[in-house]
Amino acid sequence: MAQHPAHDLVVIGGGSGGVRAARLAAQRGARVLLAEAAHLGGTCVNAGCIPKKLYSHAAHYRHAFDEARGYGWQVEPPVLDWPRLRRQRAAEIERLRGVYARLLQDAGVQVRQARARLLDAQTVQVGDEVVQARRILLATGAAARRPPVEGAGLALTSEQIFDVDPFPRRLVIVGGGYIGCEFASIFQGLGAQVTLLQRGAHLLPGFDEELTAFLAGELRKKGVVLRFDSHLQRLERTRDGTAVHLEGDAPLVADAVLLATGRAPNTAGLGLEAAGVRVNDKGAVEVDGEFRTSVPSIHAIGDLVDHRALTPVALLQAGALVDRLYGCEHEAPREMRYEDVPSAVFCDPPVAAVGLTEAQGRERHATLRVYRSEFRPLRHTLSGSDERAFMKLVVDDASDRVLGVHIVAPEAGDIVQGFAVALKAGATKALFDNTVAVHPSVAEELVLMRERRCAGGMSIA
Repeated sequence: MAQHPAHDLVVIGGGSGGVRAARLAAQRGARVLLAEAAHLGGTCVNAGCIPKKLYSHAAHYRHAFDEARGYGWQVEPPVLDWPRLRRQRAAEIERLRGVYARLLQDAGVQVRQARARLLDAQTVQVGDEVVQARRILLATGAAARRPPVEGAGLALTSEQIFDVDPFPRRLVIVGGGYIGCEFASIFQGLGAQVTLLQRGAHLLPGFDEELTAFLAGELRKKGVVLRFDSHLQRLERTRDGTAVHLEGDAPLVADAVLLATGRAPNTAGLGLEAAGVRVNDKGAVEVDGEFRTSVPSIHAIGDLVDHRALTPVALLQAGALVDRLYGCEHEAPREMRYEDVPSAVFCDPPVAAVGLTEAQGRERHATLRVYRSEFRPLRHTLSGSDERAFMKLVVDDASDRVLGVHIVAPEAGDIVQGFAVALKAGATKALFDNTVAVHPSVAEELVLMRERRCAGGMSIA
């Protein structure tokens, strides 16, 4: 095998975090090689954020056609061209891959489309080359995980569902987290009959329980069938489709089954043991506050480590790491802090949150004030839709600081972005109250809420 000249940094993984780190390091003069076995862009571009949001837009049009009649539009019954939607999505993803490739090329990063694995603390095998590096960055992300049940191979994962063929008229989704809720709304909106099975009693574990209960009601209004405390036993191929067998319940029959049961770090074949890189009990690579693994010359970021599995988190981690390794054009290196990280779930209606849930606030603070509002958005006063919006503020009574913002409403993801900045800055409820509202808008409710209750639910307005 040929020896390759030494590099300052070898990045394994061409997802959002890996590409950002490679590009920034090269722009600061480092000699960088990036290895990616599949497509540039990682999960976000190829089988995550971007294609899901495109399909979410497509699904929303079905409801928009119905709602338009309330505003005087005469609309013919819409018909979905599923193959065309798939082709359009694939073309956009291919365009984005090209954008990533050009960004790397313009920065001077050498790119190898090959599988890479660690040989030791400063040596990587990339395809049939052995590459020496001063530092190595692991950014291989995570992959969909199948539960250990009989017949699991009959189901689709979130990485396969985009190209399911033919379009499933009956879809069963196993799992009620981000992925399950988003695809439930997508395929229901596109015309499927969707049943979502959740092991626990709530959707979206980790989100505020009052918010998730509200969301469950809205999803049911849209036609999604929700079944809680459902435990998958096995899947079986039948003449009529795929039978979904559940503990203590009659089986369901579907044209397709989606397993939205979580993701696991991509460590298989990475050579972690050979290099001495430790992983935790979840299989994630252990890192310190500066993204160093147990081997000082090897770093790791993104979904491979046990932090928030979100693309913007990986991007900020990449910037913070490069600032430390190769200098910083700012006054101080960027820091990755995991408090007040905003997140959004692009179901219908969308969900967004930043900061503490009510339960978390109650654990950490002596007394809370909780503000809650439920209302009908103006757009639906004529649309005929019975969709409602939900907003909630969690406030520390002692300091008046706003600890959490929770939203179920149109454009929730866009709304929460600005309020995330406010929480980072330590905004108080008094500042919210003294902010002039933008009227008429959905977001104005967050600065107009005045009636409050304590954490136990008693009104103290």
